[in-house]
Amino acid sequence: MKYVIAALLLLGLSACGTDVDSGYSEVAGIDYPTMWYLVVGAVFTGYGILDGFDLGAGAWHLFFRKEQSRRIALNAVGPVWDGNEVWLVIGGGTLFAGFPVVYGSLFSAMYVPLMLFLFMLIFRAISIEFRSKEEMKWWRRMWDINYSVSSAMLAFLLGVVLGNVLLGMPLDDNYEFTGSWLNFLNPYAILVGITTLALFMMHGAIYLTMKTEDRLFAKVHYLLTRSIIAFVVLFVILTLYTLLYVPHLSDGLKDNVALFGVPLLSVLAIANIPRLVTKRKYLKAFVFSSLTVGLLLITVALELYPVIILDTSGAGNDITVYNAVASNKSLGIMLTFVAVGGPLAVGYTAFVYKTFWGKVRLDEHSY
Repeated sequence: MKYVIAALLLLGLSACGTDVDSGYSEVAGIDYPTMWYLVVGAVFTGYGILDGFDLGAGAWHLFFRKEQSRRIALNAVGPVWDGNEVWLVIGGGTLFAGFPVVYGSLFSAMYVPLMLFLFMLIFRAISIEFRSKEEMKWWRRMWDINYSVSSAMLAFLLGVVLGNVLLGMPLDDNYEFTGSWLNFLNPYAILVGITTLALFMMHGAIYLTMKTEDRLFAKVHYLLTRSIIAFVVLFVILTLYTLLYVPHLSDGLKDNVALFGVPLLSVLAIANIPRLVTKRKYLKAFVFSSLTVGLLLITVALELYPVIILDTSGAGNDITVYNAVASNKSLGIMLTFVAVGGPLAVGYTAFVYKTFWGKVRLDEHSY
C-alpha cells in the first residue's frame, strides 16, 4: 500500500513535466513557488521525523551486546523502516518536479555525499533483511556492523548535505556548481552532520525506550541520558558557530522579529525532553523530540527563504524559489496530486504505527 501511495504521488509529479518558468507570476493570487516550497519542506520534515528515529536506533545497535537485545532493537524498527524511507522517495520527487534547477545543482555539487548516502541506504536494507537468514555468529556480527555503521553514516551524511545547503556553494550564470568535489568537507557541514547524528540518536533512543523492557530498557535509558547531553552540547556549539561565522542565516530572522518565535519554540522543545525523560514520560518525550526535528527544519526553511542555494562566488547567482521553479501550470496540477496523495500517505503511516504499537515481542517471523 505504501508503495502504491508513493507511486501515485510520483506519477503525478513526473507527468507534469519540469520546465522552468523564468517569467513567474502569481496566478489568481496564489504564490505557487512558495506553496511548493512548503510542500517540499513538509515532506522532508516528515522524513526527518520518521526515518530519523530508526536511523538513530540503528546507530545504537552495536551498543547492545546480547543477541536477544539486538533482535529486539532491530524488530522495534522492523515493521516501519521501509515505510519511513518512502517519504524520502516522495521528497526527492517533489524537489525534482517543483525545483528542477535546485535538484540539478545540488546533486552535481553533492554528488559524493549523496552517492555515499545511496550506498548506505542499500547496505542498511540488506543488513536488516539478511542478518537473520543464517545462524552463524560471524554472519550476524558482519550484518550488525553494516547495519549500525550505515545507519550512523546516513544520519551524518544528511547533516553534511544540509550544512552545505545552509552555507551555500559557488555557482555560475547557469546555476552550475563551480567548486571542487571536496567542497562538501568543510568544518560547518561536518559540525551539522555530527549534530544531526546526535539528534537522531537521541530521537531513536527515546523510541527504543517505548519498545523495550527489563534490562534492555535500562540500557537504553542510560544511553538516552548520555545522548541528550551530547546533543545539547553540540546544538549550543552549532548555534554559536552559525551566529558568528554564517551570519546570512540570521538576516531573515532579524528582518522579521516575529519569526524568532520558531527557534525559541525549538529551544523550549529541546529543554522539555530531559524533563520528560526524568519523569519517564517517554511518549511525550518522543513527541517533543519529533517537534524538535520539525521546528529545526522549519527554522532552516525560514533562514533560507526565498533563497534555496546561496551563491558564494560573489556573482549573485543565487537559486531562489522563483528562478528555479517549474511552470505555474505544472505546480497547480502537482498540488492537486499532493492534496489527494498526501492524506493517504499520512493516514497509512498512522495506521502502521497504530498496528505495531507497544513493546516488541519476538516470534518465528521476527528478524
